Amino acid sequence: MNAGLTITLTTLTLFWLPLDAAAFPGDKVVLQGLDKVTARVSTFEAPLGVTVRFGTLSITLRGCNRTPPEEPPESAAFLDIFEARVGEAPVSLFRGWMFASSPALSALEHPVYDVWVLECKRSAPEPDASAPAQ
Repeated sequence: MNAGLTITLTTLTLFWLPLDAAAFPGDKVVLQGLDKVTARVSTFEAPLGVTVRFGTLSITLRGCNRTPPEEPPESAAFLDIFEARVGEAPVSLFRGWMFASSPALSALEHPVYDVWVLECKRSAPEPDASAPAQ
């Protein structure tokens, strides 16, 4: 097995193991994007299953996990990113997990745009199980 691939898989496993034990799913992700041509940085949200646009990119959130507040902060999002130019067929650029704490670990490689995960969120907090129902 390639040494770089082994290191990457080991790193992903180490990052993902803590998330499995205490992670909770979110239904939207906060992303930040950089347009390298204009040097403009934009922060935007992508709801689960909804495609959002950033420049010529189409970004769809497929899954999102976050550690609870009592754990070290970590958010991870599974994203599909396509380049969709007018009059051309969409081209897949990225499909996989991005980690907020390590954006370079699994990054979009594009000459014009950078996109990274800031945070996985829930639209509405879950009801407290210990609180009496009304």
